[in-house]
Amino acid sequence: MQLRAFGRDDTETVVALWRACGLVVPWNDPYRDIERKLAEQPELFLVGESGGRVVASVMIGYDGHRGWMNYLAVDPTEQGRGHGRTLVLEAERMLTARGCPKLNLQVRGTNTAALGFYEAIGYAPDHAVSLGKRLIADD
Repeated sequence: MQLRAFGRDDTETVVALWRACGLVVPWNDPYRDIERKLAEQPELFLVGESGGRVVASVMIGYDGHRGWMNYLAVDPTEQGRGHGRTLVLEAERMLTARGCPKLNLQVRGTNTAALGFYEAIGYAPDHAVSLGKRLIADD
């Protein structure tokens, strides 16, 4: 798999990938999320290509205090080939190069496959409570 920056032409393919991976929920419009990311640190939005098609993605962010990963997705037909690990390692590399001391991510508690994946590559619960407040409705 080859990594590269997301391009606008990737939008439909990436949204379909996210849907196939169960990452799209009614309260987050994936098209708006893409536009928001392209407005902030677009170089930290990566896709992975294999066999001439997009098979993976990750949105990375850094706020000067913590790094974040969102929308890490690997096409279900490509899972188990190390693509997810490749994306995470590249996110870690890019954030470390920016001086980022810690990488955070959120996984829905019901997504046991993702929790197992992250645990296998060294991630562990922070024992912190994640709080949120919707500022702009996407519906």
